[in-house]
Amino acid sequence: MSVTLERESRTALTVGALGVVYGDIGTSPLYTMKEVFNPELGLALNPVNLIGAVSVILWGLMFIVTLKYVILILRADNRGEGGIMALTALASKAAGTTPRRRLVLLLVGVFGAALFYGDSVITPAISVLSAVEGLEVVTPAFKPYVLPISVGVLIGLFAFQRLGTAVVGKLFGPVIGVWFVVLALTGVQQIVQQPGILAALNPLNALAFMRAQGWHVFFILGAIVLAFTGAEALYADLGHFGKRPIQWAWTGLVFPSLALNYMGQGALLMGDPAALANPFFRMFPTALLLPAVVLATVATIIASQAVITGAYSMTKQAIQLGLLPRMKVLYTSEKEIGQIYIPLVNWLLLASVLLAVVGFGSSTALASAYGIAVTVTMLTTTLLTFFVIRYDWRYPLALALAATSVFLAADTLLVMACSLKFMQGGWFPLALGIAIFVVMASWRRGRELLMESISQADPELQPFVEGLVADSITRVSRTAVYAVANPTTVPQALLHNLKHNQVLHERNIILNVVFHDVPWVPPAERIQVESLAPGFWKVLVNYGFKDTPDIPQALADCKSAQLVINPFETTYFLSREIIIPTRRRGMALWREGLFAFMSRNAGNVADFFRLPDNCVVELGTRVQI
Repeated sequence: MSVTLERESRTALTVGALGVVYGDIGTSPLYTMKEVFNPELGLALNPVNLIGAVSVILWGLMFIVTLKYVILILRADNRGEGGIMALTALASKAAGTTPRRRLVLLLVGVFGAALFYGDSVITPAISVLSAVEGLEVVTPAFKPYVLPISVGVLIGLFAFQRLGTAVVGKLFGPVIGVWFVVLALTGVQQIVQQPGILAALNPLNALAFMRAQGWHVFFILGAIVLAFTGAEALYADLGHFGKRPIQWAWTGLVFPSLALNYMGQGALLMGDPAALANPFFRMFPTALLLPAVVLATVATIIASQAVITGAYSMTKQAIQLGLLPRMKVLYTSEKEIGQIYIPLVNWLLLASVLLAVVGFGSSTALASAYGIAVTVTMLTTTLLTFFVIRYDWRYPLALALAATSVFLAADTLLVMACSLKFMQGGWFPLALGIAIFVVMASWRRGRELLMESISQADPELQPFVEGLVADSITRVSRTAVYAVANPTTVPQALLHNLKHNQVLHERNIILNVVFHDVPWVPPAERIQVESLAPGFWKVLVNYGFKDTPDIPQALADCKSAQLVINPFETTYFLSREIIIPTRRRGMALWREGLFAFMSRNAGNVADFFRLPDNCVVELGTRVQI
């Protein structure tokens, strides 16, 4: 019975993985072949080039997706979690024998994570545009309406986010499953008519094609890389579905369907070169064109949903790893804690996506912008994986190099190919990623400078509280919780309370919340309680970067350490620092100004830690950095 239930569970996870994991790479056939043979690239549309280009796509999927991600990188999990933030934490922890090395690895990972936001902008834009452009195949009269319809679909998609995706999410897998079946069937139909395209299965044709192109191959690879976009999702969603369901979905349905469809488009173009205007939709008979456009639009919405949700998840992880300021996080499901909505990220993404759609105007123009962010992220993933293999798995140096050097060479080649499209739009996601990287780096460094300044100005905690116990200060029969970033110095809020109110609570909790570079912290390791002096306790609450902080619940759990806190007699005192930028040695003045701006506009601490609104007192203090 248990074996049957486990099998059914894995089947459900495999179906679910189709929608969330493979939506992005599954919609790549909408535009890839059209861009590979775009007349501007100068690649002649003949049977030899068609077989060669399709062969490069097929063996690229085999090499980059199957060998690199499905077989190797899915093994590099951080306690079951995947994604570049989890990999960065794992690599820096495993290889961080020196602070400098840890910092370099952290910066590499943060840069890759920042570029993910570029992907989160381009994917919805190019996917929805390419699907709606199918209306032009139905009738050219629809051409003026493609852009407005695309904008309307995207606005609706982002407006829907605040309602959550619990209900729609259950449909993702089956719908994308139908999508892949349609990809396979349309491909087979064309292959039967032009079986010569099956020569693309021979890897020698891929090598011959690349050799024949000479230096021009870089321009061609810049378009072929569109077939691999979405590969990072295999690793990013590891924690949601597990390794086996992701592997089964890829080998059992996704890869065969993609291979058949790309060969089908190649077969179609061998017989009808005029179909290059939109080879994907030209594979459908006229009667099925409109249903195909509808199905493609739904599939691209699902693919867009996956990267939008991924942007929320990565933002939450970055906040808890100290790379971004606090933001308002809403939980859209009472059962699934991973379903979150971050309003600020949602509307910034929508603005960026609409800017991309209106600014570029077509999927062909957007294709030039696509690729750089994706390939650089793939490159950083390979670099980080080397350190995991070498220092976490403790494999010999030669084996670690052998396992990653070939992938590193391939990723570098793709980055070089995509960089040729920098002036044609590749600058857009790269500029966006660099801007986000500057924000993350400035916030992290600013927090370090802030902690240094506070620790120098505030007295030591232990002797201070011992001195308070000896003094005859008026006591209030309640519990005060002082949230601090540095548990070794006296909280600013406590100093203000003593100075201005001249009272001391009967029970005082010095609360320090620490987010660790692991996804989850077991409940048994969540709380650490230390008695400092009569009436004073230090409480350390440990969270992973995917945990959801809940301080009232954590304090309730302190009863296991013989510290009972009555929530109805508790006041939370919070310090809000007002940052004053100076020309001291630390950061550039403009970066300190940026940090001060972010600090002023950071989300409310009480909301982030789920503190009750009627039990919070905030006290401000000015700090120079």
